[in-house]
Order: sequence, then structure tokens, then C-alpha cells
Amino acid sequence: METVIDVKNLCHKYGDQQALNGLTFHVNHGEVFGLLGPNGAGKTTTVRLLNGLFEATSGSLQVLGFNPSDDGEKIRKAAGVLTETPALYERLTARQNLKFFGTLAGLSEPDIRLRTDELLELFGLQDRADDRTGTYSKGMKQRLALARAWLNHPKLLFLDEPTSGLDPEAAVQVRELIADVRQQEGASVLICTHNLDEAQRLCDRLLIMREGADRAQGTLAELRRLVSPGMWLEVELLQQPVNMNDWLNSNHTPGLLRSIQAEEKLLRLEVESEDVIPTVIAQMIQAGFLVKRVQPQEISLEEVYLQVQNFHHHENTSG
Repeated sequence: METVIDVKNLCHKYGDQQALNGLTFHVNHGEVFGLLGPNGAGKTTTVRLLNGLFEATSGSLQVLGFNPSDDGEKIRKAAGVLTETPALYERLTARQNLKFFGTLAGLSEPDIRLRTDELLELFGLQDRADDRTGTYSKGMKQRLALARAWLNHPKLLFLDEPTSGLDPEAAVQVRELIADVRQQEGASVLICTHNLDEAQRLCDRLLIMREGADRAQGTLAELRRLVSPGMWLEVELLQQPVNMNDWLNSNHTPGLLRSIQAEEKLLRLEVESEDVIPTVIAQMIQAGFLVKRVQPQEISLEEVYLQVQNFHHHENTSG
């Protein structure tokens, strides 16, 4: 599979401050890759280095086959960037903004006209194309900023908090546009976000950062297995059996149950695998449990993220 970003053992310092510490990851062609982490984790520094805005202290990185230190301008021409705050000229109309940025990107006049019409329609702005951008809502400005980032048919798109500050409806629209345009244009996307629900919906793979280093990375399924090797079940009971506590205390059966959480008529069971679910439920029924509902559960990205961050925080403070 073609790799559009390849980062190996990347380190960077601001004076005595270690911003990045041995970061390694790659982004494949056509995938959405998420950088997650608290403020100060090194996400913004990583994106700036990938765009060739300054040179890394050590390590290697390739973006679209270029070395950012030597060919930053080539990368910036081939990639699109959406910053957290839309970089638009509010006294210009949407059409004028796209024409201006298309000219900066080196597009010809006919290409600019064609691409502007395509993007205004794609992003649902054609009816307001000739209104000043300053009259737009924040959601409309963000859609126009996305259109601007896609002007030059980028092979790679950098998105920084693409739905920050948007109301829920506008955020959903922007997420849908990112997914649609990614599919239509075939671009790879690197997204920095604090919105874990957004990352779960959009990203194919994820990198969780802390203090400039990689703490965990992979698909959501791989990250779930990393923090919770078993599978969770939610079991709702019709009534709580008299011997429930005895059963809970005695039934961490090797090969079946890993852990149990109980709250009145609701149990959360971590089983070793999907294969043992019938055996576990049969044991419960035999023990007198009146089972109303069994629902397999997958832990959310938020739970994964917090477990990874808390583990490394505890590791650092106890070390």
C-alpha cells in the first residue's frame, strides 16, 4: 500500500523543551489518520514539521515522497490545510475567496472558475456564493474553508479541529462533507482533534500522543484489544436473585469471565471471547438469574483514550 506520510523516530526541541520524543507513524494512501492527545502533546508541532514550516531536531520524515526540510513548498502546493480558525477574507464573497486562493495555488483562470463552481455546489454554498463571507455563520465559514483546502485537488489534507466551536448540526454537516469529499477526491487526511466522537466516526487509524511520544496507535478495534483483551456484555435482569453476590464473588471462571461489574439489575461482564457467551449465560440461568436481555458492548474511543492516557500518567508519576 502506498504511504503518503512516513515518520520515523521524530524528535524536536524548543530550546530545552522536548516537544517530540521519538515519534513514529505512517499514513497510507486514501485513509483518514487521527492524531489525538491533550494540549501540549505535540500534535501541532508534528503538523508544522510535516508541512516544512521548520526543521526537526532529529529523525526522518517523508510527505508525498518529499523531505519537508528541503521541499516544504512542494508539499504545501500538493496538500490542503484547514486551520482551527478559518483563514478567509471576510470582506470578499465566497467566490472571490476561492478565486484568490486558487490564484495563489497556481491554478489557471478556467480551472479556478470550474473548480469554484464544483466546490460551491459540493459544500452547499452556491446560493450564498456572492455574499460577503463576513455575513456567514461559523458553520458556513468552516464549509468554505474546507472548500478552499480542496481547491487544488490535494493528495493530502491536514485538518486541525475541523468542527471546533460548531453547533451539533453544523458539526455533523462538516463531518459528512469530509467523508464524502475524501471518497470522491481520493485524498488522504490527517486530522488533529480533541473530539473523540468525531475521531471515532471519521478515522481509519489513530495515534494517541502524550508528551511528544506515541502511547498507542492502530485501528479502533486494535486499540480496544490493547486496553481490554476480552469482550464486554451488558446483561439486564428481570429481578436480582438472592444469591447474586455469592455468584459474583465466585464466578471469575478461568477461560470464561475476566471481570464483573454489577449495579442492581444490570451486569457488565467481561468475557474471554465471543465463543464463551452461551456458556456464561447458561451458567447464570442455572444459578437462578432471570435474564431479560443480553447486549454485546464495544468500549468507546473515549474509554480507550482515557485508559491509555491514565496508564501512562500513572506510569510516569509512580516511576
